[in-house]
Amino acid sequence: MFAVIQFPGSNDDRDLRFALKAVLGVEAGLIWHSQSELSTDAQAVLLPGGFSYGDYLRCGAMARFSPVMAAVRRFAEAGGPVLGICNGFQVLCEAGLLPGALLRNRDLHFVCEFVSLRVERGDTAFTSRVAAGARLSLPIKHGEGAYFARPDELARLEARRQVVLRYCAPDGSVTDAANPNGAVGNIAGIINERGNVFGLMPHPEHAVEGAIGGLDGRKILGSLVDAVRNGRFAAAGRFAAASSAGRTP
Repeated sequence: MFAVIQFPGSNDDRDLRFALKAVLGVEAGLIWHSQSELSTDAQAVLLPGGFSYGDYLRCGAMARFSPVMAAVRRFAEAGGPVLGICNGFQVLCEAGLLPGALLRNRDLHFVCEFVSLRVERGDTAFTSRVAAGARLSLPIKHGEGAYFARPDELARLEARRQVVLRYCAPDGSVTDAANPNGAVGNIAGIINERGNVFGLMPHPEHAVEGAIGGLDGRKILGSLVDAVRNGRFAAAGRFAAASSAGRTP
């Protein structure tokens, strides 16, 4: 089961569940933020977009303290796959499961548009359906989406190949003009060093049908589905579920 976490203020949770169930054909369920455990059959955890806790204080800063996040952390630390989209990416950074932070957009405006993205890595569990160097078109909608990392931290991310997606021009060139929010290095998505936690600002769940948004979102979500179906995270998922239930695997 793919567990989609619901926080107060989430608004893309059902869209994400629809993309998983109706389009990609996997079982997906909604997990309310006050639950302190994940389902024992959880195979992946997804944090959706929205405005958790009304974005009060700072985006994701309050959601990181939700009871469910302790279970998400245990799942991730056991090697289970975790995907954070937009606000979910912000929550993962606030919780320390991904490095860096998401800041106010460069022009202090909310942006809502389709953007071009260059895939920097096609060998992750979240991008196996697309080759490195390929371009995707996905929508963004955020007011605090400018990824930031200190120079030393950014250097480590680049050296360890943790940058997975960058904003780019339609021809694939990475330019300031193609950067919709002022993200350092045009970064749109990063992965943790272990390769099982991925966060991105664009919304793949809004690009899974040809008539509405295109199909490029399937390449992200479908890659995760493939990884789970192929058993890439099977042992880690079983361990995490057993640990969450207070049992040893």
